[in-house]
Amino acid sequence: MSSVKQFLAFDLGAESGRGVLGLFDGSRLSLEAIHRFPNGAVRALDSLHWDVLYLHNEMLQTLRLCAAKHGTLDGLGVDTWGVDFALLGRGGVLLGNPRHYRDPHTEGIMEQAFARLPRAEIFRHTGIQFMRFNTLFQLLALQRDRSPLLDAAETLLFMPDLFHYWFTGIKVNEYTDASTSQMLDPHTRSWSHELIRAFGLPAKIFGTLIQPGTVLGPLRASIVQETGINAAPVIAPASHDTASAVVAVPASAPSWAYISSGTWSLMGVELKQPLVGEAALEANFTNEGGVGGTTRFLKNIMGLWLVQECRRAWERAGTSHGYDELMRQAETATPFASLVNPNDPSFILPANMPAALADFCRMSGQAAPDSVGGTIRCALESLALCYRWVLERLETLTGQRAEVIHIVGGGSQNALLNQFTADACNRPVLAGPVEATAIGNVLVQALGIGVLGSLADAREVVRRSFEVRTFTPQKPDAWQAPYERFRQFLNECS
Repeated sequence: MSSVKQFLAFDLGAESGRGVLGLFDGSRLSLEAIHRFPNGAVRALDSLHWDVLYLHNEMLQTLRLCAAKHGTLDGLGVDTWGVDFALLGRGGVLLGNPRHYRDPHTEGIMEQAFARLPRAEIFRHTGIQFMRFNTLFQLLALQRDRSPLLDAAETLLFMPDLFHYWFTGIKVNEYTDASTSQMLDPHTRSWSHELIRAFGLPAKIFGTLIQPGTVLGPLRASIVQETGINAAPVIAPASHDTASAVVAVPASAPSWAYISSGTWSLMGVELKQPLVGEAALEANFTNEGGVGGTTRFLKNIMGLWLVQECRRAWERAGTSHGYDELMRQAETATPFASLVNPNDPSFILPANMPAALADFCRMSGQAAPDSVGGTIRCALESLALCYRWVLERLETLTGQRAEVIHIVGGGSQNALLNQFTADACNRPVLAGPVEATAIGNVLVQALGIGVLGSLADAREVVRRSFEVRTFTPQKPDAWQAPYERFRQFLNECS
């Protein structure tokens, strides 16, 4: 029998999903991409939805490929972004196509919610930052619209929970993903039933919460027969993708901050206890569940979505730009010509991202970018300055200085943004690993079956297995005046 353990991580990102096999020999971890498939929102009339049946079918294809090439698995688990969910009716039947968080039906719902329960009261119950697409607000939008789905629903499953249910027949809510919903008490790590009652939501749909690393059960016999894979245990990873990515931060310094960099930038620190005071509410920070009883105290920043959407807009207009080409043009563009608030609501789902960035610049009294490179540089410099804003508040709120910033995930490959971040924040940046989410998914599975003993053990495996690139501050003084400009027209980067 082979001593190498094989764990399959399904990681569903904003642009693609993939099945990644982690091979762990007891000391080092290596990854092998088994199958990649598109994962975009599907528009039907005026709504955006998940294409869950397509995704499930692609996961089955991944299992077939694994069976053909590797024979057996020691575990598998699914992660994706938070807040989105499926509703199931009697007999576990899926009720409709789950909504995508960028769907516009939540516009205006936060203000209606605050009229029923004050903002400060919601934060006291949950410790979660206010974003209109949080699960709470998605449910309140269904309630407002008198959706028949809420009346028929017997179970709410977050998206990784849904796929785990289809694999095993077991309906549970994994804690790290549920913690993004704005319906969990961060102190008790259980549902905030007082909040649920206050909004008149059906309490019966909120199920049993499980911790990351829980072994749910074997793959269903029909899936084993259909794919040829063994009856491998389905192990709930930290199924919120950022929670998995933070597991893979190769931290060794006593105090550090992280940025999980991709479509979104999630910037924060790891704490033993949540911070839910007035200062955290004012700064709109969030307390999300982590592995091993930790709290991810962080802020969501729009991230490389700004660049991705610019690229798509230019492609629609007939001009294709590779990411390397975009970075070269940005590097030679005029520094600090224009800046934006990366989290401005106009950037959530713009018809044309370059036009939206230009409009923000004009409305804030700046010249709009007049070139492709200028537009991308505007986005990247604005992100780096927002990182500095967030870092300052993290350090004030926690009372601890971050010695280094770890950037993990796909965005850690962006050398220009990494250097901008080091300069803007005047801290060393350690970039990598790139596949942080898949790595964290695999390592939590290994923790779940006892192959690893602790979160510290998992991070030691990361340090042994993957290279990290260091970016040191080169021109931090050049960023001071732009930061003052940034703060003048930006009351808060939220």
